Formats: sequence, structure tokens, C-alpha cells
Amino acid sequence: MATKAKNAAKKAAKKAAKAPKLPKQPTKRGKLSAKEYSPLAPYLKVSGAKAAIDFYKKAFAAKVRMLMDAEDKKRVMHATLFINGGELMLSDEFPEFGEPTTVPPPNVKTSTVSIHLQVDDSDKWWARATDAGAKVVMPLADQFWGDRFGMIRDPFGHIWSIASPIRKKRK
Repeated sequence: MATKAKNAAKKAAKKAAKAPKLPKQPTKRGKLSAKEYSPLAPYLKVSGAKAAIDFYKKAFAAKVRMLMDAEDKKRVMHATLFINGGELMLSDEFPEFGEPTTVPPPNVKTSTVSIHLQVDDSDKWWARATDAGAKVVMPLADQFWGDRFGMIRDPFGHIWSIASPIRKKRK
């Protein structure tokens, strides 16, 4: 029996050695280094990516990690931003490359995904985003599940939810 277990362990080790090496995963939530990649990151298609990046800087204190201009120097081929410790990728649309796999919300009149920000102070993040030009979809309010939560639409059509745990009222 012990031999079977040893053989199974050897097979598993060989299989693991042949597996492709993945990017280093973040060691702490919200602490990605320049050499780490988020295990899951939304990728937005935007009409006007340079303006979107400026908006995300104002609204969500985004930091630009990478910015690659397209050959025309007018559009963004790819950008990666850090927001609240997470990663967001985006680009302009490029219809000249054929049928798009994704289309910016203004072209489809809706967004099929919302981007959730779990933050330390939803009121602060909410005020900054709405002051930057985001439109209220669902007002920020205390919710029955224990978060102060609301939803906004950015000027590029993407829906964002912002939440933080409800603060206990002081006596």
C-alpha cells in the first residue's frame, strides 16, 4: 500500500513539473507589486480610452501601470491601471481589425457587467466618483446585507458598484 502512495505522489510531482508556470500571484490582497499580476482583472473596451484613464484617475484614484498607444497615436492599444489594489485593463475599440469580441456600452446601450469596488469608505469614494462626472444608477445607502452600497455609471457607459461595511453608529 505504501508503494502505491509513493508512486501516486511521484506521478503527481512529474505532472506538476510539466505544468506551465503561471505569473506570480499577489501575496497580500491589494498589494500587487510591479512584477505581479492580478489573478482576475476586468478588461474594458472604451470609446476614448485616454479620457477614460483621466476619469478613472480622478474618480477612483487610479494609477497607470502600463500604457501602450496605438500606431495612430490617437487611441490606446492597451492600458493597465491599479484601482484600490486591484487591476483594470482597457483599450479603445479597433473596428479595422474585424468583428469585435467586445463592444463599448454606448454602442450597445447597456453594460452586461458591473465592476465592484469594496472600499474602506464608500462615502468618500462615492463623492470623488460623482464629483468627477459619474452618474447615479442606484443611490448610495445602507443595505440590509450590511454594506453601504450604491451604483454609478461612468461617462463611458460602464457600471460600477461601490460598497463598504456599514459603520456602527457611535453612542
